[in-house]
Amino acid sequence: MQAPLTKKTLEDRIILVLSLYDKIDPKKLTLDSDFVQDLGLDSLDHVEVIMAMEDEFGFEIPDGDADRLKTPRDIFQYIADKEDVYD
Repeated sequence: MQAPLTKKTLEDRIILVLSLYDKIDPKKLTLDSDFVQDLGLDSLDHVEVIMAMEDEFGFEIPDGDADRLKTPRDIFQYIADKEDVYD
């Protein structure tokens, strides 16, 4: 059984997964970094980022939802809404 997911651990896990992605400069990465505008990712990179999040958190993100996830904060909100996340 996993420990309850807190906002802090959720944020840390998202940032860690993104910082390990080879096309993202960890120095430019914040919760509000736009994947395309700020981090220079293309649509294929975005798909890979979403797949990494699916692997990390253990559930599928439908394409229609994934298209709306443009920043790490968007991913944070999406997962927080789907999972039981505590303060």
